[in-house]
Order: sequence, then structure tokens, then C-alpha cells
Amino acid sequence: MDNKPENRAGGSTPQKKSDHSPVTVVKDPKSNMGLVIALIIVILLAAATGVYFFLKGERLAEEKADTEKELQQAYYDLDSIGSQLDEKILTIRQLGGDVDSLVAVKAELENEKSRLRRREINQTNQIKALKERVGGYKELLVAKDEEIKKLEEMNTELVAENTELKDTKNKLSQTISDLNNEKTELQEQVAAASQLKLEDFMVYAVNKRGKEYKNEFRNRQIEQIKIQFSLAENKVAPIEGKEIILRVLGIDNNVLFDVTRGSGTFTLDGREEFFTAKQEVLYDRNKQQVIFLYDKGSDYDKGVYKVEVYTDQYLIGKGNFTVK
Repeated sequence: MDNKPENRAGGSTPQKKSDHSPVTVVKDPKSNMGLVIALIIVILLAAATGVYFFLKGERLAEEKADTEKELQQAYYDLDSIGSQLDEKILTIRQLGGDVDSLVAVKAELENEKSRLRRREINQTNQIKALKERVGGYKELLVAKDEEIKKLEEMNTELVAENTELKDTKNKLSQTISDLNNEKTELQEQVAAASQLKLEDFMVYAVNKRGKEYKNEFRNRQIEQIKIQFSLAENKVAPIEGKEIILRVLGIDNNVLFDVTRGSGTFTLDGREEFFTAKQEVLYDRNKQQVIFLYDKGSDYDKGVYKVEVYTDQYLIGKGNFTVK
């Protein structure tokens, strides 16, 4: 019999296991927990990074949208201000004000608009500067409103003064017109009053022996026709030489005309007329006698002959005689 050691507890002694049996590794629970925590931290960091970049992208998108909105608003403001500047330039020019500075400002504004259209302005500080310029343009518009108000007040005063001056001028023109009318009327009255008139008009036939026959006579009694009259006294007539023109009209209403006896033509009412004879006299405002002697020539037809006397293209008297 084999001698096996006895178990002190009174049981049999267990046999020793073979070296080739599998070995079970028992892990420490604390070590597993560390791995889990590390993994969670990594996940959280990744999530935080994703959230960070997402939020940053959102913020950048919002900033870009805000910038675009600000640029659009700036362009709208510049365009609106440009239209108002055009109105101010037109108004000030009509009111007689100086618009050179405004024209220069308008050109600068159009340049700003052009830069905006080309998107040359996109930085925050540039946009801020642009906003400040827009504010300056608006202040300029307000200042020009004040200038326009003053110009309108000045123009209102000028219009009132011009109206008053125009009224005065019209009244003066009317007064001058009235004076001219009165002067014209006076001149016409003086001219009418200064016209010469005939007195003591007589026609004679003078025969060969110098005997005179008054107003009615026969052909055999006529050697010459003697026409005698007086120029009446006229104190308003000018003292001057007068050309006295005589027309003798036969029974056929034709003028007795003979160039060899001094006949010719003169202008009467814009027409050229024949005259029988003429002579120059110096009129001195006093009554003075004038005598025409006209050689007979051939026999006269029987009938009534008319005699007209003119000076300065107006009729100063007339008469007639009869050949029997």
C-alpha cells in the first residue's frame, strides 16, 4: 500500500494538478474603469471640438450675412443720399446758390457706390468708416436744407422787391406812356395849330393891257391868271421858309401843267402828284400876301376851274374861277 499523507482535517489529500491545465487571469476592476473614463473623455473632446467648429462656422456665416446686410444697407443709404444730393443741387442752382462743393461731394459718393458694387469694401473697419461717411453725408444734407431755406427766404425777399420794383416800373412806364401820349397829342395840337391857312382868296384874269377881271371871265380877257391870297397870322407856327405849291385843275379834273412855266411834281399822301406852279416864301407868323401869275398858253375850256394851295404836304386853302 502506498503511504498517502492524510488530511489534517480528516479528509483525503487532494491531488496536484498537471502543469498543462489552462490558467485563468483575473483582471483588476479598477483598471477597467480607467479605460472607460479615458474613452469617454476622448469622445467628449471630439464632440466638443465638433461643436466648437460648428458654432464657429455658424458665427462666421452670421458675420458674413451681417456684413453683406451692412454693405447692402450702406449702398441703399448712399443711393438715397445721392438722389437727395441731386435734388439739393438742382434746387440750390435754381435759387442762384453755389453748387460746386455739392457736385464734388456727389462725385465722391458715386465713387463709394462703385467700390461697393465691386465689393472692394468688406473689412469691419472699412465698413465702420463707410458708415461714418454716410453719417457725414446725412449731416451735409441737413446743412444744405438750412442753406436752401435761407436761399428761399432771400429769393422770397428778392421776388417781393422785384415785384415792388416791377410795379413801380409799370407805374413809371404808364406815366411815361401817358406823358408821351400827352406829348404826342400836344405835338399834334401844336402841329395842327401851326398849320397855315389862307385868307382873302381871289382869282383874276389879266388881259394884255393889264386890266383885271375877277373870278369870272372869257378866254379873250385872259393873258395871265392871277391867283392872290394871304397867309393868315399864326403865332405858334415856326418862322421858316415855306414852299407854296399851286394846283389849277381844269373841268376834266386834270392839272394845268407846263414845265416851261414852272410846273412839276410833289409828294402828297405818299403819291406823286402834278402841280401847276410853286414859289418860296419866308413866313414870319404875320399875315402876308402871296401872288401867283400863270401865263395862259392855249385857250381854256369853258367851265369851272378849281384852285388848290399846299405847303408841307397839306392843303392850306382852295378856291375856284369860271371861264365863260
